[in-house]
Amino acid sequence: MHSMTGYGKGVAKADGKAITIEIKSVNHRYLDLGIKMPRSFMFLEDSVKKSIGGVIARGHVDLFLTYEQEAAADDGAFTLDVELAKNYLEVASRLAECTGVDNDITLTALAKVPDIIKREQPAEDEDKLRILTEEALKAALCNLKSMREKEGQALLTDISGKLDNIADSLAVIKENAPKVVENYRTGLEARIAEVLEPNKVDMQRLATEVALYADHCAIDEEITRLTAHIAHMRTLLKSTEPVGRKMEFLVQEFNRETNTIGSKANDLSITAEVLKIKNEIEKIREQSANIE
Repeated sequence: MHSMTGYGKGVAKADGKAITIEIKSVNHRYLDLGIKMPRSFMFLEDSVKKSIGGVIARGHVDLFLTYEQEAAADDGAFTLDVELAKNYLEVASRLAECTGVDNDITLTALAKVPDIIKREQPAEDEDKLRILTEEALKAALCNLKSMREKEGQALLTDISGKLDNIADSLAVIKENAPKVVENYRTGLEARIAEVLEPNKVDMQRLATEVALYADHCAIDEEITRLTAHIAHMRTLLKSTEPVGRKMEFLVQEFNRETNTIGSKANDLSITAEVLKIKNEIEKIREQSANIE
């Protein structure tokens, strides 16, 4: 089981070139990718997304690619746009004539005008960039996955403990459930005895009333289903596949059965255990939202 929160970094170097990839991920309902890299690497965007998708099933993932290279003696050449320089000087001279301001343009100032002098970068070897990117990405994803797995194990331990608490409360409810009907029968007989003589009590009607109440407050099915949900959740915790969305759905079923038990079983001891269970379910719901 993996958490959706993590961070991974990978670096690849060769021939004076260095690529650093950093990946961080947080909670998200689906897989949502944000890729930030230099424009010269845009040809790799699709393959990078596929590589991430092959490792991560869901979560918001941000990837940052940084590229550095050592300067070489023949690393690019300067070019001069003579026509642009002449045009700039001509316009500057006209501006001086129109305004009466001295034309103080120097060669240094002219050289700083954008695009008059440009450095032409040599074409990058895309195959080398691809190899370095794949190497850095593989290392970053490995580190990210390791961190997500470590946090996932912590979540597993925490959720397992909460399932134990739910099972303990459910055992108390199961033990107290039969007493609800018996307590109702005893109370009803006592109330009737207060207004009627014992020999005038309609035992058949009393039995019918108790039977109807027993049917109304019966929670055996809910207890059975909630017990099955606990077992299913434990199975999901052991899975090596992404189970976060399944867990979120299962938590809804936990709530459904627990609410039904609370509404049907008119008993303070059961209500107290139901509140404990709902508290643990809410904590599991929060945790499952961070599971891949």
